Order: sequence, then structure tokens, then C-alpha cells
Amino acid sequence: MALEIDTQLLAEAYGRFYEKLKPDTPRSEYTLFFDNNSEFSDPFQTVKGLQAIEHVFLDMYATLHNPHFVIDEIVTNEKVAYLRWHFHFCMKEGALEESFTGVSRVTFSKSAKVITHIDYWDAGHNVYEKIPILGSLIRYVKKKIKS
Repeated sequence: MALEIDTQLLAEAYGRFYEKLKPDTPRSEYTLFFDNNSEFSDPFQTVKGLQAIEHVFLDMYATLHNPHFVIDEIVTNEKVAYLRWHFHFCMKEGALEESFTGVSRVTFSKSAKVITHIDYWDAGHNVYEKIPILGSLIRYVKKKIKS
């Protein structure tokens, strides 16, 4: 008889992992949740495998100052977990902190590894609109659509 995983408990542990992520988080902590079959996707990329997923987060720390997640809601059913989070960061040291909210849809295997992790958040508003020329163009298009 196969053991059933407790998706709620697993999602809570996964949320704590995200909240505690640091640039020096050892690979052994990543291996608690990810393996070579795990897939991660956000508005900028889709990657597969432990090493590629770890690289996504290491790149985040190399690009941003003091990035961190705060999970404030977890909703699960037998197979899927949704984690609502707030991402806090500075573009560079000494800059004002910025933040935005997103949701991750996570599925787990029977061996308690992530099968898929898909992030949903507004890249246009939270990133593209902050790029000087591109941001002006996007705001113009949004204004025209509202008219």
C-alpha cells in the first residue's frame, strides 16, 4: 500500500524553505524538494532539474540586493498547493525596498519532490514598466486600452 503525502504539511515546509532561502543555502536543502525531474517556471524562464532551479535563485541573489519571500497564504488539495507570497528586494544596495505579490502553483510527487512549480505574477507592472523607455511605452499602451 502506497503512502499518501500530506500536501498541506509539505506545502508549509516548502513555504518555509522559500522564506529562509539565502545565497549560501546549501544544495542539500534544495534536494529536500527538488530533483532532476522538477520543473520551475516564472514569467522569464522555464527550467528543469535541481541544478537549473538552484541557478535561478543564485542568479536572483547576484542580480538583486536582499531579495526574500514572505508566504502569507497556502491553499491545498490532495495534489496541488497554491502559495501566495510577497517578494521583497532592492535593485541595489541602499536603494528603496520594492515588493510585489505573486502566487505559485506547486505539484508534488509521491516521493514529496516538486513536480512543477509555476509562478504567476505581473511582470509587466513589476518589472517592464520600471525600465525607462519600455515602461513609458507600456504605460502608453495600457492608457490607450483603457480609453
